[in-house]
Amino acid sequence: MFYRSSLNEIDQYKRNADDGLSWMTTTDEALDEVTSVLQRVRELTLQGSNGTNSETDRNAIAEEISQLKEHLGEISNSQIGGKYIFAGTDVKTPPYDASAKQFTNANNEKLELVVGQNNTVQINVKGIDIFNNDGAGGIFKVLSDIESDFRSATPGSTDHIAQLDGQMDNLLRHRSELGARMNRMELSISRIDGLEVSTTRLLSGEEDVDMAEVITNLKTQENVQRAALSVGARIIQPSLVDFLR
Repeated sequence: MFYRSSLNEIDQYKRNADDGLSWMTTTDEALDEVTSVLQRVRELTLQGSNGTNSETDRNAIAEEISQLKEHLGEISNSQIGGKYIFAGTDVKTPPYDASAKQFTNANNEKLELVVGQNNTVQINVKGIDIFNNDGAGGIFKVLSDIESDFRSATPGSTDHIAQLDGQMDNLLRHRSELGARMNRMELSISRIDGLEVSTTRLLSGEEDVDMAEVITNLKTQENVQRAALSVGARIIQPSLVDFLR
């Protein structure tokens, strides 16, 4: 009973670990998209800041940044299994408000899964740490300011490149932490698989039979039965009277 109970626990740990790794993989892919968006915005910002662009060119850059900002909103509302991955523990509410074009989620809670005795792993990256890390609009505010400057006839003096680099550094830091947790989860899965094999072996040692011994005993009993039937047939010889009865 102890070994069977242990195997049930191990099976639950495996499901948790697999689900957690899927969640983290989806998160990493989403953060990779965010990185691509910021890199493209940085290229456009450098391109539009060289002083040789016409008003039409600047408006075109502003329009592309606007589209990239909308795409960023879609990324921040990424889901897995109907749950929003950047919403903290409030996984049923979209963290990004498309109508207001703002990241409205302020949930700062960890999502953790148990993948072993006394082994708990955080599987989420808090959306507020990525999309509103400064508490003043975060990435979306930076992109809105860049867009506004390109649409304006008198651009502001804000160093947008420095702002973008700050956001990218923050993103890189959280992706590195996520990668470390993914490595830990993969090691946990490997350990769980090994534990399942050893526990199954122990259970087999308690429950399984020695097939060679069982077959030998069966054959011996069959031989004894045949011998008994043969002896009985010789002792009790049927006569004609027995058949007439």
